[in-house]
Amino acid sequence: MTDTAARYLYLARHGAASEDETTLTESGRRQAVLLGERLQSTPLSVIHHGPLPRARQTAQLISTRLDAVPLHQSELAGDYIPYLPAKEELPPDSADAMLSFLTQVPEEERNRGPALAREALAEFTGPVEGDRPRHELVVTHNFLIGWLIRAALDAPEWRWMGLNHSNGALTVIRYAPGKPSSVLFCNDMRHLPAELRWTGFPPELHI
Repeated sequence: MTDTAARYLYLARHGAASEDETTLTESGRRQAVLLGERLQSTPLSVIHHGPLPRARQTAQLISTRLDAVPLHQSELAGDYIPYLPAKEELPPDSADAMLSFLTQVPEEERNRGPALAREALAEFTGPVEGDRPRHELVVTHNFLIGWLIRAALDAPEWRWMGLNHSNGALTVIRYAPGKPSSVLFCNDMRHLPAELRWTGFPPELHI
């Protein structure tokens, strides 16, 4: 029987991006650097990141504050719709608004997303082989973070919607052998000064 050990999955949304999303803003770069400084004492084995510039640049800036942690670009950490719900799955009072939102997402992200999301669960979650815990960082986008959090909580598949994550914030999920997955903390911004918190959220959700 193969020994297994706990996986600690660190999830970070990319830093704040320019309007055309081709690069990080100055605030986004600061968010990434501060997150890297927060993670300096964490024994990360790898930084996975999506292929889009805002995720790639965030991962690169985080890595400048760490000691030789390898970077790994992965399509699974990209920006896509992880699950397309049917109307009958959704709360009746919000179903129409939620489905309307999904139709605004580019068709490619909607069509390819569910398969990528299933692969992401297989790649990034669950205990790991061996006898030593593994710590991995995934620098990605809001939708995938919501998808992985809802999976850790065994919530319905549509419930990735409504789980919002701020730019540069941090979530950690623990997958221990023989135990249910545990969300240790979610959307944590304590490494960011007040002026860099809540970016990526609509103004009415700033707390």
